[in-house]
Amino acid sequence: MRMAAVTVPDLGTGPDTPIVVSYWFASRGETVWEGERLVEVLVGPATFDVPAPATGRLVEIRAREDDQVLPGDLLGRLAVRGEGSDDESSGGPARGDRGRGGGPGDVPPRPGPRAT
Repeated sequence: MRMAAVTVPDLGTGPDTPIVVSYWFASRGETVWEGERLVEVLVGPATFDVPAPATGRLVEIRAREDDQVLPGDLLGRLAVRGEGSDDESSGGPARGDRGRGGGPGDVPPRPGPRAT
């Protein structure tokens, strides 16, 4: 099975600017969709969402909430869903079916914003 790395994007910050992992929108073992917000990072007062680089299952969280990271650092890994793989028979919707009026269980609900 192919793995996809979830990394800290280059946010245009200097080397001394702390980037902090703020919140994971998915838990280990959950399926996420390519482009879906996966993890939130803080740079000073600004927040940035890091999207899932592929559709797959979140199998590793390397950087935990409140960890300081740098651009390019590994945040986690996804086991990528691919055509003909065992993941296709997992009972989830095909990628092309997402958002076309599928059943209520097609896309798991995401938590709302955290109270601060």
